[in-house]
Amino acid sequence: MAIRVVRLGSPRAQGEGLRLGTVRRPPRGVPKGEFASRDFYDVWLPEVAPSEALVKAAQNANGRPAGWPSFVRRYRGEMKRPAASHALDLLAALSRVCDLSVGCYCADESRCHRSVLREMLAERGAQLVG
Repeated sequence: MAIRVVRLGSPRAQGEGLRLGTVRRPPRGVPKGEFASRDFYDVWLPEVAPSEALVKAAQNANGRPAGWPSFVRRYRGEMKRPAASHALDLLAALSRVCDLSVGCYCADESRCHRSVLREMLAERGAQLVG
C-alpha cells in the first residue's frame, strides 16, 4: 500500500489506486463526467493545492533564483492551516492501508507543488512509491 505522485492526465499505472487531484482548478475543456476516464482524477482535493495567490506569485517569478524557495516556504506555510494539515494526515494514514495517487498538471515535478507535497507526506510517515 502506498501513495504514488503523478502528473494528472498521464496514463494510470497498474495498482495506482484512487487518483486525487491536488489542484486548485479542474482541467479546462474537460467535461466533469470525463475527469476519471481521461486520467485526470477520480476525486478533487483542492485543500492541499497551493492558493491561487501563491500560484500567481510563482508564475510572476519567471524563473528568478529566489522564486522557487519562496514558493516552497509559502506553500508549506499554507499546508499548516488546519484543513490542509488534517488532509495531509489523512493521506499519510491512508497510504498504510490502500493504494492511492496524488497529482498536478505540471510537466516538471521538480518545479511543481507535488514535489513539496511528496516531502510533506514523507515527513508524516506516508508510504510512498518512488
